[in-house]
Amino acid sequence: MMKPVLLITGGSSGIGAACAEIAADRGYDIALNYRSSQQAAEAVADTCRVAGADVLLCQGDVADPAAIAAIYAQIDDHFGRLNAVINNAGIVDQTARLVDMDHGRLERMFQVNVIGAMLVAKEAVLRMQAAGQGGVIVNISSAAARLGSGNQYVDYAASKAAIDCFTKGLSDEVAADNIRIMAIRPGLIETGLHAKGGEPGRADRLAHMVPMKRKGSAEEVALAIMWLVSDEASYVTGSTLDVTGGR
Repeated sequence: MMKPVLLITGGSSGIGAACAEIAADRGYDIALNYRSSQQAAEAVADTCRVAGADVLLCQGDVADPAAIAAIYAQIDDHFGRLNAVINNAGIVDQTARLVDMDHGRLERMFQVNVIGAMLVAKEAVLRMQAAGQGGVIVNISSAAARLGSGNQYVDYAASKAAIDCFTKGLSDEVAADNIRIMAIRPGLIETGLHAKGGEPGRADRLAHMVPMKRKGSAEEVALAIMWLVSDEASYVTGSTLDVTGGR
């Protein structure tokens, strides 16, 4: 029996890497996408292979439609099937107010976090519909979509609010094809994202504001994602799940 194939975008670190390692343990073969961190992606792939997964490394920037096409061409050639996608690739920029953001920053934010995610989902849906076996796509949103992230990164928050809307709309379009579309909203999670935003200690600094009084881990988010991917969530679609410690 062939293993299910899972595509993870942005899988070289953080939540994406944690998803890959859990998926490998649970019997998935994995297409692991990364943009530039080849060494980190190879380390994740090696861990997954030890667990028995066939791992295909797919380099590419999801902001580039040609790169998305190339990623899927590799999957078609290597696996010939696709059962699930974790639409995880995303960026954040330096903490700033809107008045200090320029067009280039906003354009890049939405190219990666929104348009890229939509095009990744589009290509997955086309393959899942053609195969006629259904499938699952989990989009990675953020609690920032609810909180707005004023004085921090309102552009990132707005991009994730767009993902929430997109998740519901696409779920309605493909539910009859047995393709389930969900989103996860991580809260204050200890990943490298904070350092990329210029605040490597942010999770520790803000943990007291979380009702559970602690930061979360990438593994905690990944476990929630993998539940949505699994058949245990077979009647769940169009939903957005908060993994926020109550915030």
